[in-house]
Amino acid sequence: MKSVKETLLDRVSIRRYEREAIPAETMTLIREAVRNTPTSYNGQQFSVIEIDDQPLKEELYAITNQKQLKTCNRLLIFVSDYNKISLLAKAKNLQMPSFTDTMDGVTIGIIDASLAMMSAVVAAESCGLGCNCIGYLRTADPAKIAELLHLPKGVFVVCGLALGIPREHPDLKPKQPESLVFHSNRYRGDTAEMTEELAAYDNRVSEYNKTRAGGTSDNDWCAHIIDYYDHAMGYEILQYLKNQGYDVKK
Repeated sequence: MKSVKETLLDRVSIRRYEREAIPAETMTLIREAVRNTPTSYNGQQFSVIEIDDQPLKEELYAITNQKQLKTCNRLLIFVSDYNKISLLAKAKNLQMPSFTDTMDGVTIGIIDASLAMMSAVVAAESCGLGCNCIGYLRTADPAKIAELLHLPKGVFVVCGLALGIPREHPDLKPKQPESLVFHSNRYRGDTAEMTEELAAYDNRVSEYNKTRAGGTSDNDWCAHIIDYYDHAMGYEILQYLKNQGYDVKK
């Protein structure tokens, strides 16, 4: 098993996997790590759909064009879930408030599911598995994916996680320096200095993309990410949330 340092600092996104199955004891560890995730109020406002059915993985691949969905050994889909507590509240004749109609309700479900996914990533990486977090499962065709996964009201996809025995080891991507990530006691106000540091990071990403193993590009960081934002402006996530019972009003 890898050390904590290796697990966290050597992590890379893996998109190519061996056909070898994941050991049962490794999946048990991952599930236990997910179950022990810290959540808001200990409300555990999330669930995980574990997929090993190849035809279903290929249907999801056809929607997203993310090859790791069909080549991974196991796919975990993390969802925000208020269905479980609503079911028990009904059985106990308790009035369930319209918490899913608030931004806080939506946010808590997303945070809980995201923390659970990171628990799975750390557990999987520590055992030598390769992982890839797939946000496009949330946005590619949310209504169709909700139908495929039989998601009831109160449940929506937050993110997917592909798992498998790694068949590649990509170069470690450069991340923002500590000075841009950590702020001491308050958010930094030195915008000129921060802009200069961001420009230096942008150049590092450009150089990485020009020289990395496994396919190069001319992408920088800033324009490339803004291009993603532009594309995401077309997502109809609010309507999807309403379809899943999250009628956000405040």
